[in-house]
This record gives sequence, structure tokens and C-alpha cells, in this order.
Amino acid sequence: MTNQLRTAALLAALSGLLIAISYWVIGGSSGLIIGIGLAAVTNLFSWYQSDKIALAVYRAQPVSEREAPGLYRMVEKLSRRANIPTPRVYIVPSQTANAFATGRDPENAAVAVTEGILNILPEDELEGVIAHELTHIINRDTLTQAVAATVAGAISFLAQMVSYSLWFGGGSRNDNRGGNPLGVLLTVMLAPLAATIIQLAISRTREFSADAGSAKLTGNPRALARALQRLEATAKQIPLNTNPAFEPLLIINSISGQFLGNLFSSHPATEARVTALLKLEQKLTTKAY
Repeated sequence: MTNQLRTAALLAALSGLLIAISYWVIGGSSGLIIGIGLAAVTNLFSWYQSDKIALAVYRAQPVSEREAPGLYRMVEKLSRRANIPTPRVYIVPSQTANAFATGRDPENAAVAVTEGILNILPEDELEGVIAHELTHIINRDTLTQAVAATVAGAISFLAQMVSYSLWFGGGSRNDNRGGNPLGVLLTVMLAPLAATIIQLAISRTREFSADAGSAKLTGNPRALARALQRLEATAKQIPLNTNPAFEPLLIINSISGQFLGNLFSSHPATEARVTALLKLEQKLTTKAY
């Protein structure tokens, strides 16, 4: 519940930032109304289109049970265990080892894995990864992350448009039209940074919950811990280069960026995730006796 409340607060902060930017840049009640409208439109757009966009960004291709029988049966088995509909299954044509889930709810969800992850993970570790992604679907994290990415993108786009107006037409701005010069400057400089920090914080909050859900679903926390370590090592060798806005969807950072620190990471440190999983393994073992 604590993670859910924190996620809701961060999403509210992100939407509030978009509204505030419109108010400061445009000025007065018009700016406020436009900001609320932008927040509503971006959230609605995320609700219906997020899965299609994410799958297109990663060039994911749908596969049937006949085309990928082992993978499909694994997703189907874990979905039954989780008591959710079997999501659509996709494979990403990349030798990078990674995976993600997308969709607004369990009835409209998809799980995608790269060719690379199928090549390097043994069955129990792959099962842990799939269970992690299914937990994201169960917890509606796929929608939460998509909304966060879309709103953050809208904020960055708005700031970019303001920057262009300052360079090419800023001198013609009439004070009677509203808007605050300080607000405009802060928008261009700080808004995209703040939006990114909030978006990444939302992603980090959800990863620990998905790891725990995977451990409970498979009963094998150590398998996911091994998978995360293996995936991190591979990601440093073969990064998955794509739109950074969709980085939070992946199970592990696709780009090595530890020097940026936790504030600018889309995922918690792998060491922290592994430690949490091993602690959970101890609890599950204790309950078994």
C-alpha cells in the first residue's frame, strides 16, 4: 500500500507540474485551463494507445504458440497461476537481453522479450522474468508507467516549444496576454529535468513490488536474482538503444549509467533488488518449515 500511495503522489505531482507550467507560461485562468486540458488529454491518450506505442518503439513482433511454443506455454502457465488472462506474446528482434510488459489492464496486456534474453537465460530464470512482467500487469504498473512517460513527454515538448518561441519570437510577446517571464525561464531550464526525475522515481517504486510478486508467483526468488545479475552484465555489453522515455518499461536498465546516480536511474540498483529477493527467499523458507 505504501508503494501504491507513493506512486499516486508522484503521478499527481507530474500532472500538477504540467498544469503549473501552462499557468506560468501562458498566464492566468487560460493557462490553468489549458494545463488541465493537456493533462487530461495525455492521460487519456496513454490509456488507449500506450501498448501500441511501446511495442512499435521496440519493433516487437507478435508470436503464436506454434512459433514460440516454450515461451508461450510459460506465459500461459504463469498467467493461470496468477489468475489473469494470458497476455499477447511478442519477441523483440535484438540480441540485447531484456523484457517488458505493456497494456492498460490484464485484459489488454502484452509481454515482450528480446531474442537475446531467450538465448542466455535458463528456464527457471526466464520464468522469474516473465513472472515479474506479469506482476507489473496485475498491479497496473504498465498503465502507470505509460501515463508517466506520456505526461513527462508532454512537459518536455511544451518546454521545447517555449524555448523555440524565445529564440525566434520572444521579443514580440505582449505582457497583456499573460504569462510570467520568470515562469518561462524556469520552464525551459527546469521542467524537463523535474519531469524526468519524477518519472524515474515512479519506475523505481514499482520494480521492488514486481520483483516480490515474481518471487511469490514462482516460489523461486533466487532464480530472478540470478537473472537480474546476468541481465545487467549483458546490458553493459549490448545496450538496447531506443527512446529513453520507454526505458522504465524494461526489467533492467538497457544503458549503463551508474555514474548518473540513483536519482537519474529508471531502476533501483541491481544489488539492492538482489538483496531484497534473497531476504524474501529466507522468509519463504522459514514459512515452509
